[in-house]
Amino acid sequence: MSYQMTFQRYELKYLLTRNQKIAVMSAMKPYMSLDQYGRTTIRNIYFDTDTFRLIRRSIERPSYKEKLRLRSYQSASAEDPVFVELKKKYKSIVYKRRLILPQKQAMDCLCSGAPLPVRSQIAKEINYFCSYYQTLKPAVFLSYEREAYYARDGGDFRVTFDENILSRREGFSFAEGIYGTPLLDRDTSLMEIKTSGGIPLWMVRCLTENRIFKTSFSKYGAAYAKTILSDWRGGVLHA
Repeated sequence: MSYQMTFQRYELKYLLTRNQKIAVMSAMKPYMSLDQYGRTTIRNIYFDTDTFRLIRRSIERPSYKEKLRLRSYQSASAEDPVFVELKKKYKSIVYKRRLILPQKQAMDCLCSGAPLPVRSQIAKEINYFCSYYQTLKPAVFLSYEREAYYARDGGDFRVTFDENILSRREGFSFAEGIYGTPLLDRDTSLMEIKTSGGIPLWMVRCLTENRIFKTSFSKYGAAYAKTILSDWRGGVLHA
């Protein structure tokens, strides 16, 4: 199966009530289709330094920020392939680079600082990132259920809905089950609009009519605030 390995686009986020999601889904119906995977559970392992330098920098909303994570779209054993993803944001544009490695090999390299066993420009960027931050280790496991929709006209306009967003600071393996601390209320969905260009007029009208406003919500940022920050400030942080 062929996967897209590089992305350059805007990613706009919105927190929706149940009724707002119903309205958006209704507006999307003539223009968009659910992708071939349907509703999937996405698993992520975010890496950070001992002092959480990356997420602390990110929540300050700088013009440039970056994150490193492992991602899988299904349960995965140590030898199963997963994505190693370097995600950067500069002046509202998101740049994502990723490659595929067996889970254990990827985890061992990122935790030890050893170079990735891949010869590519993307591998070079990830290796430089790891050498620059030095003390990277798994910081948060994030999972969520996603529905992804694509534009029927062949454009790159996409809309995703994430629900049941869970965070934990243990079980850093894609072979583990899905559990953790909820980051959103049960009736709230995180909608993301992903596009390299503008938003279609029909979506603009829907957002306006239903009073849906852009937010700066970050899953890792929410996990940091809810499950890490209070313990860290109190000096009782546990890995």
